Amino acid sequence: MVVSTCIAAFVALLGPWALAGALSYGKVHDVADTEPRDVAIVLGAQVLPSGTPSAYLRGRLDVAADLYRSGKAKVILVSGDHRETHYNEPKVMKTYLVSKGVPAARIVEDVAGLDTYDTCVRARRIFGVPDRTQPRDNVWWYGWGREFGSRLKMIWDVVSRREPTLGQTDNGVHKALNS
Repeated sequence: MVVSTCIAAFVALLGPWALAGALSYGKVHDVADTEPRDVAIVLGAQVLPSGTPSAYLRGRLDVAADLYRSGKAKVILVSGDHRETHYNEPKVMKTYLVSKGVPAARIVEDVAGLDTYDTCVRARRIFGVPDRTQPRDNVWWYGWGREFGSRLKMIWDVVSRREPTLGQTDNGVHKALNS
């Protein structure tokens, strides 16, 4: 009984991590090796009380800025939480990218990207978007821990076909591409 419970717990905890890793195998690239795309999506992460991106989020944003500067992405869709008036991940992300030289007209905010699943579904249904270089320090491990739970939730969301938070169709990506 104890052994079967341990095996079930092991599969439940590591199964989603392994599945997501297997599905993304060969699809994670350095900026130099990335194929050009119209849009790069940056998933939100913690914004500090000072109103600045956490180190983990800065890492994601720095990669997005590099993708833009190298011509690998024409538009950057920043997606995150803005359920509360005093907490706005996409706005902080956009401000940071502008400070790194990305034109504001090339950054589109998704304020209802409450989790990875919502962001991915919204990117297609709301914004019309069809389709790692992180240091292994304390910030990286914290992000890894969050990602672990996120992958488990992602599998549940996909299997259960949970209806994500959507909202109205937004043509911001198309406008940015045409700017």
